[in-house]
Amino acid sequence: MIILFSCFAAFGCTDETLDKKYDWIPLKVTATAYNSLPNQTSYEHPAIAAWGDSITPGLKWIAVSRDLLNRGLAYNTMVKIDTLEGIYIVKDKMHSRWKNRIDVYMGENINDAKEWGRRKITIKYAVKKDSIN
Repeated sequence: MIILFSCFAAFGCTDETLDKKYDWIPLKVTATAYNSLPNQTSYEHPAIAAWGDSITPGLKWIAVSRDLLNRGLAYNTMVKIDTLEGIYIVKDKMHSRWKNRIDVYMGENINDAKEWGRRKITIKYAVKKDSIN
């Protein structure tokens, strides 16, 4: 998946290319939003995600609750969010108290995150076609 992710990020692979290589598994989740600010992430390193990636505004990243990691939403998994355009990438993990939840990264714009609020949505996450038996 990392190879295709690089292709997607660098060359803009089409949805058609992605659909040939991946099945998109639907999942209903609660979605919230977060910002890369000390009071929302880490006071020491607010711009560092759980796996060590540097967060910068403009990235289409999400954090996932830890129970979703076992369901296939692991690091670098591609995700389509039913109310947002484009492909989001799993790059962060949420606190273990959250279940069946994603957190959409909204840069440093607190108003955008507040406007998003909390909502029930359907996401679709990519699973390589040859990995499903």
